[in-house]
Amino acid sequence: MNKTAKEIGDEYQPLLNDTKENKRKVKFPNKSLLLAACAACIGGTFQYGYNVSIINAPTKSIQNFINQTWLERYQTDISEQALTLLWSTIVSMFTLGGFVGTYIGGTLSIKIGRKGTLLANNSFAIIAALLMGLSQHTEKFELLIVGRFLIGVNAGIAICVQPLYLGEIAPTAVRGAMVMATSIFLTGGILTGQVIGLNELLGKEEYWPILLSTTCIPAFLQLLILPHFPESPRYLLIDKEDDEGCKNALKQLHGEDSFHSEREEMEKERIVAIGVQAKKPWELFTDHSLRWQLLTIILLNSVQQLNGINAIYFYAGYVFSESGIPSDKIPYATVGTGVCECITALTCGMLIECLGRKVLIMGGYALMSICCVSFTVTLTFQDANPFAPYISMACVFAFILSFGLGPGGVTNTLTTELFTQTTRPAAYMIAGSVNWFSFFLIGMIFPFIVIGLKQYCFLVFLVICCLAGTYIFFVVPETKNKTFLEIHNEFQSRDKKLSGTDVPRTTLSLTHL
Repeated sequence: MNKTAKEIGDEYQPLLNDTKENKRKVKFPNKSLLLAACAACIGGTFQYGYNVSIINAPTKSIQNFINQTWLERYQTDISEQALTLLWSTIVSMFTLGGFVGTYIGGTLSIKIGRKGTLLANNSFAIIAALLMGLSQHTEKFELLIVGRFLIGVNAGIAICVQPLYLGEIAPTAVRGAMVMATSIFLTGGILTGQVIGLNELLGKEEYWPILLSTTCIPAFLQLLILPHFPESPRYLLIDKEDDEGCKNALKQLHGEDSFHSEREEMEKERIVAIGVQAKKPWELFTDHSLRWQLLTIILLNSVQQLNGINAIYFYAGYVFSESGIPSDKIPYATVGTGVCECITALTCGMLIECLGRKVLIMGGYALMSICCVSFTVTLTFQDANPFAPYISMACVFAFILSFGLGPGGVTNTLTTELFTQTTRPAAYMIAGSVNWFSFFLIGMIFPFIVIGLKQYCFLVFLVICCLAGTYIFFVVPETKNKTFLEIHNEFQSRDKKLSGTDVPRTTLSLTHL
């Protein structure tokens, strides 16, 4: 372990050259691999998306329950300020739980594995479902607060560990498409929650405890299905040094005849990673070789929440109403936005291995910038032209399409690909923390932005989208069909060019692999 940086670099380069020679063409994934991805996602980001959307339908019903409970306890109606505070607490607990869950997920994924963490995570969802389902019967609205916190922890763990698992079980040639399952199932969960929350199903006032407790269904499904699939082969080989377990996992996931090249690439990572422990989040900030990767995931995950998508949903109801849609039909139009998100996530999943990550995410931000300008203009002249409301409605769907086609889907893929085995869990902790904090921040400041700027708030989002697209164009490399070693080597080369020296800045190959 006393080799110089130059010696390590010399050893590292042949590994990259061999990998380029062994690169395979894109082919349809093995059936077992697809089923493993579905098993991971159903209790992961599907659960996350489902819990984001189901809380919207019973808003009035839950507020009535809080008011009634308060009246029975204290023989007086709750004040409007106190009711708003309690409801805000119930909603914000999900975000706080997600922030906490990110760190729990990253830590557990190292100790008990990716699959083990996903299975253990279901305990939070089941307990949360029980508490929220019993809140009305026990007349304790405090159970809703605790339940939403726990389901937030579940979501934080899922959004951290699930893409980690998918990225590590997938072959290099289809890795982007596999990680895109994160967004596909997330949007599927949002859509399912919107449909289940309609009045024809569980949207009636008396059904809200049942609606909130249905969160246990995806958890039980994952507990039944996921145990039939293996742990991440990379985790088994590199973290646990279980060569036989890795080989068996690869055979099941990739097929008897297709796992050899992936096994060779993992073995190269294992050799370089001998004696290296998994990094902690704060250790990534002290590693100069990771500065561009770290800056990239921090920027992309913050912009994912601050790019205006939340503003679009805020204005959607107003736009639909102005377009002549009756108020009792607006929930169905909202379901249309969920369908729109699902379609774009699926489209992105099909295009990501053809067009590449960089083209999709840059194109997404470019289209979102155009939509910001168009939406600002149409909202400004909403009453001046009879066609303006319909153009505004088109802008709503166009913005959602653009978001799902690029930033909504590709961000998680890049977080997986820009790091290697010993740094990836810590990177997901940082990315998840930034994402949840940005989610919380936009929830806090967005109402003030709308009050102060009204429709011109989209000019702020225009600047954010343009800056993000510019950064991606100049800094982020294309990662399609590249191994983790090749991607890291590309960032190392960038560091050398910027520093004007040929000496490697750090022993990246040892530190990260």
